[in-house]
Amino acid sequence: MPQLPLAQFRVVEIGPGDAVSYCGKLFSDFGAEVIKIEPPGGDPARQRAPLADIGGGQRESAYFAWVSTNKHSITADLSKAADAERIRALLATADLLLDGRHPAEILKSLLLHDSLRASDPGLAITALSWFGEHGPHRDYLATDAICHALAGLVKLVGPAEGPPTLPRDGQPAVVGGLAAFIPSLAGLYGRKDGARRFAVSIHEAMLHISEFDTGLALEQGFTRPRPGVNRFGRGFPSGTFPTKHGWLGVTVVTPAQWSAFCQMLEMPELAKELKYSAGIDRFLRASELNEIVAPALLRKTALQWFEMGIDLRLPLAVVPDMPELLAQDTHRARGAFANVEIGEASFEGPVLPQTLTRTPPKPNGPAPLAGESNGRAFPARKRDATRAVPPGAPLPLKGVRIIDLTMGWAGPTATRQMADLGADVIKVESCQYPDWFRGTDTRPPYHEEKTYEKNYWFQMMNRNKRGITLDLTQEAGLSLLKRLMSDADAVIDNYAADVLPRLGLDTQAILNINPRLVVVTMPAFGITGAWSNARAYGSTLEQASGLPSITGPETQPPTMLHAALGDPVGGLNGAASLILGLMHQQTTGEGQHIDLSQVQCLLPFVASAIVETTATGKPPQRTGNRHPEYVPHGCFPCLGDDQWIAIAVRSDDEWQKLCTVMRRPDLAADPDLRTAAGRRAHEERVELAVRQWTMIVRPDPAMVSLQAAGVPAGVAELPGDLASDPHLMTTGHWQPVTRPFMGPHLIPSVAYREVDARTPYALRSTAPTLGQHNVEVLRELLKLDDREIDALAKNSVIGTEAVAKTARKAE
Repeated sequence: MPQLPLAQFRVVEIGPGDAVSYCGKLFSDFGAEVIKIEPPGGDPARQRAPLADIGGGQRESAYFAWVSTNKHSITADLSKAADAERIRALLATADLLLDGRHPAEILKSLLLHDSLRASDPGLAITALSWFGEHGPHRDYLATDAICHALAGLVKLVGPAEGPPTLPRDGQPAVVGGLAAFIPSLAGLYGRKDGARRFAVSIHEAMLHISEFDTGLALEQGFTRPRPGVNRFGRGFPSGTFPTKHGWLGVTVVTPAQWSAFCQMLEMPELAKELKYSAGIDRFLRASELNEIVAPALLRKTALQWFEMGIDLRLPLAVVPDMPELLAQDTHRARGAFANVEIGEASFEGPVLPQTLTRTPPKPNGPAPLAGESNGRAFPARKRDATRAVPPGAPLPLKGVRIIDLTMGWAGPTATRQMADLGADVIKVESCQYPDWFRGTDTRPPYHEEKTYEKNYWFQMMNRNKRGITLDLTQEAGLSLLKRLMSDADAVIDNYAADVLPRLGLDTQAILNINPRLVVVTMPAFGITGAWSNARAYGSTLEQASGLPSITGPETQPPTMLHAALGDPVGGLNGAASLILGLMHQQTTGEGQHIDLSQVQCLLPFVASAIVETTATGKPPQRTGNRHPEYVPHGCFPCLGDDQWIAIAVRSDDEWQKLCTVMRRPDLAADPDLRTAAGRRAHEERVELAVRQWTMIVRPDPAMVSLQAAGVPAGVAELPGDLASDPHLMTTGHWQPVTRPFMGPHLIPSVAYREVDARTPYALRSTAPTLGQHNVEVLRELLKLDDREIDALAKNSVIGTEAVAKTARKAE
């Protein structure tokens, strides 16, 4: 069995929070020695539901165990000098510190980062916090719900009349953990230049999900209204639909998909109705169409429709509940679930989705009891980095070359992470079939006015990359691509599983060209199996993950989050996979295929529900905006038109503070409401009291007042509001750039800052125009001369303008 990619590293994990724990799991399950430092008595998260019986009459959190697999645990009181010195000595033997403590706590601690770097400059450090180390929200209290609200991920979800629907906990942990893992591992990859310190904002990491709608709002000048439950996107049918057995996820976007959907329903005449021909027309007539479509879908089971959809290339999905998800053969065949052990408990949880075929992650495994390694000796080790990275050093992935065959959102998000960290990403399109994120409506003025150069989403996803065009249907274009692969470090595509093999470029053929390549594929369900050819959008991936079955109240159908979660989350996992493959390549010189399933990438989002099902034998209940621990917890209406604020009371002390802000001493003194259990018994009365106050205050002042009093609260922002959000403006998240065809516009930044920087890396380049770097790349990398390049252009192998369908036929 080959050594795991991170086996050479020792990582120390300090501080509370699911994001730092998930980041630590990514390291530990890929072989790093991760030592978790817990307070005496253990991390309080060990007592968070769902609880598993670990023996001796004790119960501990099944979710905490899942994020702690393959780690060691040491208990220490870091406020005491002796314990702090003991951990400082351990850090002197480590490669990386993952620190989840609040920035203010770090600044007054005995393990101050400046002090650590001064005495031990070779120690890499990554700090994770809700809002980063700078900006007006730095000291804000947060929960998952508050983070979602401030990231623009709440207000567009749920019934049109409100309240907006809060997502289930667990998503910021995964997204924040990945957003920390990617630069941390990139820093270790480039450790020859020295050790790096990163500070990661979980809030900014979550903007990977909402930035699509922010771009749409910037492009159109407004944010679309909340359309209602499961009215996803700007078309119809979209959402979850009941069938003869089970729920079916549907996302019909293009005219061809609408025609195929009608064919599947045996209603070809419906496709010919002009009033339903355009997606926006179907969206505006959604209620009318639903009366036709919903009864027809009751004729077959969800699985039957889904399998028909594969043949018709329709983006459909079975929407499983947790028991159904755990029973699906496609995930079982991939080893997507494996046992977690803690004490005497054993239960299944999702395995990390980065499926490196040569060096896969550990299939979960044991989680430590608190202080289990207190008496263990951790021997000194030689560390590769002996200094801090000097000012002006190159970015950590400089020198890495990636051939980017991706389109849309997921794949380009993966390569964007790599380009942001210095990799030379060469994006390959063709004039005949440009990246569909340049626009899917190819009617005039797509070609005449080059609107394919003006789509906001494309600019966001493809910054810092070089772009070329190659017609891969011509032998000359295919040959040039193979030559580029022969000297690259990695290749990535996000086509359906059958696309590249039809060109003779299956993964083995690519590895035959260059055996050291890291080859990442990322279809919906992976590259093998009965479902490998399923078509999917980000919404399809969300549906297939089972997430809708645990979102919203029991009175609603399985509820979608109205954001294409699968794309940005798949992209972040694609980037993590690339760097893991590069780490193995750096150590061994070997390449490998990474068979990413984008649906599997979303399973960590439902990890808490999965382990609740497997550890307790009972699937989770849907509780809407209420929370299993926090009372009150919800999204409450404020003064104004469709204005809302998320509030989460985590403790009895915070309840008293909320009562003070609301000027309700009667509630503060009510003995029935002094405890969470009491407030739970009177939850409707408590929520009514909160609503009565929020309805007479504006959301922003309410948030400021609550946060000042020590109560977690956050305005439910629209995605369009984020471009002018004072916190994000202060932290430099939005960078103004100017590009041909677009003119001045805003582009989002990375979710981390290096060392103590207040702003992110400056963007090195805007998204490439079509074929912008043809001459540069072909001349620099393949040594072609002007005559050869001119011949390629004359034969339409390369070009700088999109080709209309009529022109393709003429050729």
